[in-house]
Amino acid sequence: MRFQDNWSPATLVATRDLAPGIREFLLRPDGYVCAPYPVGSHIKVNVLVGGQPDVRSYSLVGEADPRGYRIAVRFAEDSRGGSRYLWSLQPGARIEVASPTSLLQVGWQYQHYCLIAGGIGITPLVGAAQALLRKTPNVSLHYAVRSHGDAAYADELSSLLGDRLSVYAADQGLRLDLPALFAGLPQGTAVLFCGPMRMLDAARSAWAACGRSAADLSYETFGSSGRLATEPFKVRLRGSSEEIVVPRDRSMLDVLNAAGHEVMADCRRGECGVCAIDVVDVEGEIDHRDVFFSDEQKHQNRKLCACVSRAHGVVTIDTLERADAV
Repeated sequence: MRFQDNWSPATLVATRDLAPGIREFLLRPDGYVCAPYPVGSHIKVNVLVGGQPDVRSYSLVGEADPRGYRIAVRFAEDSRGGSRYLWSLQPGARIEVASPTSLLQVGWQYQHYCLIAGGIGITPLVGAAQALLRKTPNVSLHYAVRSHGDAAYADELSSLLGDRLSVYAADQGLRLDLPALFAGLPQGTAVLFCGPMRMLDAARSAWAACGRSAADLSYETFGSSGRLATEPFKVRLRGSSEEIVVPRDRSMLDVLNAAGHEVMADCRRGECGVCAIDVVDVEGEIDHRDVFFSDEQKHQNRKLCACVSRAHGVVTIDTLERADAV
């Protein structure tokens, strides 16, 4: 595995509501030491879903805080249950968290940086803005939300960035025009993106259309986002009559492991590829929700990341041929 998780018991010190449906949680591990962590870091949190232990990953908000780790969680009725559990907790609750890790690649050699957030994707970019501003004043942030009231951390970011912060609220008729934005950026600008999958697809397409280098675009997404609606689907095992139903509130990875198939995993965010499994056949459509595989690989449908990707219909997989999974 890429990371060795170091788990610690922690206390939920405080919560605060940032926007309708978005709540910040301040978690302080026992023996906490305020130490810097890489830009784009996240922590894993132990949760209970349907009374069963599970793990969720959440981006850390801002740079290292002497009070503890800050995460912001959007309450999602259509999620797998992690947000529902966290929202049920009150200050003083005990919970286990893992130490921070990051998969977001940030190049520090650039003179200009453009940060782009969609909805709750703002969380890792707060700390990115803080860190990058110590290097150069040429940092802008473009923040797309459904309504201005949904713009978590807007006041904090406005104080930090001033007129270099642009908020695009759909209810006010404001739309983030990615092709126009990218066309106007100075050459050699690095873009850091975090948002839903549809927005990421649009960003990558617009970036390529502008003739920009793929190396200058870094991104992450959140695994609950996809092109298709979340619904139950079936998984068949190659060479077996076994058929497993993946309910809408659980991941394929969790269901396979619960059935005894021991699929390896690491980030659980669709970023590292450790949980990639072979696809033998598809009766329906796969909804690739990872950022590990290329567009071409996703189109080929030969593999999928079991931690976040889903399907409509039936997917036949081979969990035994693991040697070339990543």
